[in-house]
Amino acid sequence: QVQLVESGGGLVQPGGSLRLSCAASGINFSNYAMGWYRQAPGKERELAATITSDGTRNYAGSVKGRFTISRDNAMNTVYLQMNSLKPEDAGDYYCNAQISLGIRLYNYWGQGTQVTVSS
Repeated sequence: QVQLVESGGGLVQPGGSLRLSCAASGINFSNYAMGWYRQAPGKERELAATITSDGTRNYAGSVKGRFTISRDNAMNTVYLQMNSLKPEDAGDYYCNAQISLGIRLYNYWGQGTQVTVSS
């Protein structure tokens, strides 16, 4: 059974930092592309950052230079370091694991962790 468990969300003041973690189980973690997506109230889920199995990173323009995604394959964990947080960064953050095997795409989601940016 695949499980992605996020942690590290919370309340932070504008300009502050948070580090999100996502612990994966039930998958061969090192083979998966991992990502963080976020969803603000009343808005669609959007990509924040991804990291491929070989470590290539991709960021949404709105977070580039402020967020850093990383992975620890030994710990089966992906992280999102978020600095200089803005009120518009608030929302639910979801961990994603994805792999293509032949013609099939396997896509898994965590339950989400909430980030609130407010003074």
